[in-house]
Amino acid sequence: MTVRGRQGRRPTLEEVAAKAGVGRGTVSRVINGSPRVSDTTRATVEAAVNELGYVPNRAARALAGNRTDAIALVVPEPETRFFAEPYFSDIVRGVGAALADTEMQLLLTLAGNDRERRRLAQYLTAHRVDGVLLVSVHADDPLPDLLEQLGMPCVISGRRHAAEPLASVDSDNFEGARSAVGHLISRGRRSIATITGRLDVYGAQRRLDGYREAIAAAGLAPDERLIAPADFTEEGGARAMRELLTRCPEVDAVFAASDVMAAGARQVLREAGRRIPEDIAMIGFDDSSVARHMDPPLTSVRQPTEEMGRTMTRVLLQEIAGPSDDRPRIVLPTELVVRDSS
Repeated sequence: MTVRGRQGRRPTLEEVAAKAGVGRGTVSRVINGSPRVSDTTRATVEAAVNELGYVPNRAARALAGNRTDAIALVVPEPETRFFAEPYFSDIVRGVGAALADTEMQLLLTLAGNDRERRRLAQYLTAHRVDGVLLVSVHADDPLPDLLEQLGMPCVISGRRHAAEPLASVDSDNFEGARSAVGHLISRGRRSIATITGRLDVYGAQRRLDGYREAIAAAGLAPDERLIAPADFTEEGGARAMRELLTRCPEVDAVFAASDVMAAGARQVLREAGRRIPEDIAMIGFDDSSVARHMDPPLTSVRQPTEEMGRTMTRVLLQEIAGPSDDRPRIVLPTELVVRDSS
């Protein structure tokens, strides 16, 4: 039987705290889904909530705490790229999973042009969300600095640079690329090209660094002609592959910094009569559905994209529940998934 508060009125947060034998702040953290509570304490508080029949008053809580009970997932990329790359949908899936047991609402915002960015800046300046998840940030993007000025809790997926001051969650781009190129070398490939992502994205820089490290470690002569910049799109991958075949027709392997770019490069190789892997071995990055459905199936570096989304969200909820000067910089491991293309 549900027990009501004194004189039949709705029980209060203080009564729940007294029942559970904890402080009011602890009850608030449990109700808000903060991970900064032990499993034992969480179970005790939830039992007290159920016994008393406590129902959080979201509107009152938000007003009292200057809260909106909403976070924004901001992707500063054009709509075409967002819907073309499985990476983004996997991030969204992970974020949604982390929010499933909370009362937080998710606002998805694409900011791929100046007009959208200005509108977003006005929205955030009005503090209409409690925190922001930023995905695919470019080095010159002013949005992270604006969030810092506003004191808005924020977590970035992919740092802007090595000294990123904001909390961040990323995959090990360097090691993923190094292992991919090392695999190609172990298969006897010696003229190994790479198709990079946009190099104003720190993750793309680190993948290029990993490529270069593997080449140097194998004692192969570095050749800048084998490095073709692109933009993480299928069209960019195709364009870069054409350039590589023109500059270095002897190329016998390609490491593409995304599966989507690898798909574009694969089409160009097919048109040129180059067989994979007999003539040119190929590896991508992401291990998305694109890799599994290519012909032949694409060897790819798996990054834990959904886990990145979940981890980003957990870190952001911690920041919202209790801001800290200790901002985590989390790097999740990658794994090379070998298939027929290499």
